[in-house]
Amino acid sequence: MEKAEPLLLFGFNDIYLKRIERAFPNVQITARGDQVHLSGEPSEVNTIQRVLNEMTALLNRNGNLTENDVDTVLALFAHNSGSAASLPLKGSHHTVLFTPSGGSVKAKTPNQICLVDSARKNDIVFAIGPAGTGKTYTAVALAVAALKSKQVKRIVLCRPAVEAGERLGFLPGDMKEKIDPYLRPLYDALEDMLPKEKLKSFMESNVVEIVPLAFMRGRTLNSAFVILDEAQNATALQMKMFLTRIGANSRCIITVDLTQTDLPMREISGLSEAREILIEIDGVNFVYFDERDVVRHRLVKEIINAYSRFFDDRNNAKPESKK
Repeated sequence: MEKAEPLLLFGFNDIYLKRIERAFPNVQITARGDQVHLSGEPSEVNTIQRVLNEMTALLNRNGNLTENDVDTVLALFAHNSGSAASLPLKGSHHTVLFTPSGGSVKAKTPNQICLVDSARKNDIVFAIGPAGTGKTYTAVALAVAALKSKQVKRIVLCRPAVEAGERLGFLPGDMKEKIDPYLRPLYDALEDMLPKEKLKSFMESNVVEIVPLAFMRGRTLNSAFVILDEAQNATALQMKMFLTRIGANSRCIITVDLTQTDLPMREISGLSEAREILIEIDGVNFVYFDERDVVRHRLVKEIINAYSRFFDDRNNAKPESKK
């Protein structure tokens, strides 16, 4: 195992080691200084060694470890049974871009990595999963990276304003003021990734453009990185309209959270048809996120799981309709 400061690697009072012990209850783990002794089933011992190596690599790269980091590594190895699927986490090619503050945006979880790889190989990618999994943030980072490297000439951000019934003409203010509240998560990400004055300049010159989905009709977007956020709120007709806006040398990421749809009860989300119609088309890919990818507070993952269980139980308890 690579060398690392034991306090940082194992956590205060060995809190990170204790998380590993809970994940592998059949293995005895003893730490003395920077040495770890493992006793148990050889396959599980080997997996723990790889978990510790992964944690060490993360620590040496980032300078610190968090509980989320440890949980992500554990979930990754648990899901892949210790396979080499975790190895890309060590690669610098999963650094998406560097931020003005001197930090970097990296794909940190299995499906964030999958999204980055998929976006590099496909022109249209659907990122589907619950809140807090980094879908939107990773998508914006990929868009900014493409703009900075001159792969595209502009970024177009789009989101259904379904809460306003898409009737934005009745709202006060200009286009930006009307749609701003619905695009706030995208702005937050952009502000992390671009200097304030540069972002302001890009916005004024439409290098970075914000467009409500309802206003996309009739446009052709060439040399653009286009993000449709909250696409679960797009109808079937809107989804088709949006997808057919993509022009030459353009790329697109569509983020979807099926648990947070605001469409009217009888309105079908455009994603359902899109999956069925587009699944076989070369250059279109679907990436699925789950609770293993949650990068917010550790409780968010438990909240997502609790809600899923609640609605599953409620749906299973519904009596069958009479024929």
